[in-house]
Amino acid sequence: MNYLHLSFIVFSRTRLVNHAYDMYFKNQTYYKVSNLDGRIENADHRLTDDISTFSSSVAHLYSHLTKPCFDLMLIGIAMARSSRKMKANIVMGPALATIVIGTTAHILRIVSPKFGQLVSEEANRNGYLRHVHSKIITNAEEIAFYGGHKVEHAQLQDAYSRLVNQMNNIFTQKLWFIMLEQFFMKYVWSGTGMVMVSLPILTVNSLPGGKTRKNKGDSEFGVSERTQYFTTARNLLLSGADAVERLMSSYKEIVALAGYTSRVAGMFEVFDEVSQGIYQKTVVAVDRNDGGILEFKNGQPVAKGTIVCSDNEDDMSISLENVPVVTPNCDIVVSSLTLTIAPGMHLLITGPNGCGKSSLFRILSGLWPIYGGTLRIPKLSQGKPCMFYIPQRPYMSCGSLRDQIIYPDTRKEMLSKNITECQLREIMRLVSLEHIIDR
Repeated sequence: MNYLHLSFIVFSRTRLVNHAYDMYFKNQTYYKVSNLDGRIENADHRLTDDISTFSSSVAHLYSHLTKPCFDLMLIGIAMARSSRKMKANIVMGPALATIVIGTTAHILRIVSPKFGQLVSEEANRNGYLRHVHSKIITNAEEIAFYGGHKVEHAQLQDAYSRLVNQMNNIFTQKLWFIMLEQFFMKYVWSGTGMVMVSLPILTVNSLPGGKTRKNKGDSEFGVSERTQYFTTARNLLLSGADAVERLMSSYKEIVALAGYTSRVAGMFEVFDEVSQGIYQKTVVAVDRNDGGILEFKNGQPVAKGTIVCSDNEDDMSISLENVPVVTPNCDIVVSSLTLTIAPGMHLLITGPNGCGKSSLFRILSGLWPIYGGTLRIPKLSQGKPCMFYIPQRPYMSCGSLRDQIIYPDTRKEMLSKNITECQLREIMRLVSLEHIIDR
């Protein structure tokens, strides 16, 4: 059973992770979800911890629901046979149990804390704490130069304190709820069980097999039969109460699972909308007069521009027609830009920081949406852009030196293009880095 339980966890997590990764790397969602959309601040936490916790909760809940239900079915059949053997009413006891269990379950449902929201908030704060750690690791050099360790330490302590407060809140909410739950199960259900056991003994009018009491021997035989029934029914009721208790305890897990389900489903929803160009982000410049360049709908800017891929494979030119350069925060850097870059043309764009040099390349590469005008780019080659853009910051990929040189191609793609090791060595020689290969 444990093997099947763990196998189900791995299987469900693998399915979810594969689906999430496909959506995360579709249409540059990995960039847009963190730079153009503000609904998910820590996608890495949701892709790892949230999916793992969700899969474990589903598998754990499945095993904790199926076995009690199966036990209740067998116990119900055994008790029905025993009651029929005693010539007792087989409807009164189950009806009483159903009424009591249904009433207590309804009361517990009314007074139950919102564990789903509490668990979801705990996961959110845990993700934020992880985000703060990641930010410190990424910007360690800048923090060290500025001497900002005290500020970062305070932020880290604040994030952890918020997480601990939420955890203590959940523990407190669980404390009184479990106390009430145990009171119902230990006293109310036990009393109901004794009544259920006593009813057939008090109401039976005949012995098993349709016999009636006529003499002392029959009376003694009836007492022994009733004692046997009482002992059997008591053991069955204890087992049934344990099964129902596990079902009732699973209610908290179901509500907690709803919180993780909300986070995982919300992540998939955001990924899907971002890949379609639908963004939601707090915009600071909504009320600013922009001369009608931007159009807002429900507080979000509308991307009215169009991107046209050339039908001619030989046409490698790039042109912009009345395209505004606008940041994700709706700061207008250039109100309207018209520019044509033909193959072989050498163009140098200079200017101070913030004039839109990098912003222009983000628009050309499709990272930022176009809020007006028309952008014409060369035709895609095998689903990839023909243009190659060099980012501002260097990026070191995982793998060997060969993987770094041929990035973003893989070794398989390199071989399909008939690229050899000698050609790679020649490239390193041209940039005076051939000595690195021999290290």
